[in-house]
Amino acid sequence: MILTETPVVTAALEAAVRAPSPHNSQPWLFELGPDVIDLVLDEDRVLEVCDPDRREARLSCGAALLNLQLAIAVAGRSCDVEFLPRKDRPELLARVVVGARHRATATEQRLAASIRARYSNRRPFASTPVPAGFRYAVRQAAREEGAKLILLDEVGLLEAVTGLIRRADHVQTLDEGFQAELRAWTKENGSRDGVPAYAGGPRPSGGLLPVRHHGESEQAREFERDPVVAVLTTPTDGPLAQIRAGRAMQRALLTATSLGLSASFYSQPMEIPSARAVLRSLLGENENPQVVFRLGYGFPGSTTPRRPVDAVIRTRSGESHR
Repeated sequence: MILTETPVVTAALEAAVRAPSPHNSQPWLFELGPDVIDLVLDEDRVLEVCDPDRREARLSCGAALLNLQLAIAVAGRSCDVEFLPRKDRPELLARVVVGARHRATATEQRLAASIRARYSNRRPFASTPVPAGFRYAVRQAAREEGAKLILLDEVGLLEAVTGLIRRADHVQTLDEGFQAELRAWTKENGSRDGVPAYAGGPRPSGGLLPVRHHGESEQAREFERDPVVAVLTTPTDGPLAQIRAGRAMQRALLTATSLGLSASFYSQPMEIPSARAVLRSLLGENENPQVVFRLGYGFPGSTTPRRPVDAVIRTRSGESHR
């Protein structure tokens, strides 16, 4: 029996909270019992302006779930996952049952080792091209989780989608509610959530695409003019597809990190329903876009803080964990 205080569970939860989330909102809770970890969507941390349907929050929780499983694997245990185990609790996204002894694969070890090294690099990237083999590896990582990763320059859609991203960014710039929410999650140094100024990146000036600015510096810097932009899609949509998309996103990001690549998100068109509909039309009606991000060789940046494990766990009865 695995108890909540064991190193296996502690390591798994420390890995889980390293997942990316919009504005570093960390919208997850973990309910613990003997041999069981329940992943719960924390409604109090959903971004009501940019994520009213909870889609991005579910993606983030799916990424946390993959981190959790990888950490359990390298700790020497197997686990079984049940998605959306209770219809009467839609916020309960997954149940992880820790099982027998397990020898971690080389891939599990490599990806688990990349969890702490991965972060959203909001600074300009170098102009160094991403090799074809690395592109294939990142696409394959998403495919292993049932998703598709489309690299826009390879399918002739980079110009059309970058135009869509710029328009969506302009809409959000003029949206007072969105800007107020963004400011609320741009935190002072020492906060355990949100995006601190030191990790926010410079204000973009030039380059092909606008990177969301969180206030590191008002001095503008030019971003790369030939970014590698990826769109992760799923064949269906809805809560289950979004959880699985989060897993695929995280596997792709960890794979990229293991190859020495950096990434950051272009969330603007995903947070405006009309823009997301246009993106779906551009990609083909059978593709449901879930995430847009850039890949490349980044100069050193800064990780964002995370809440301690004690702040995100509770017993399965719903009472606070002590």
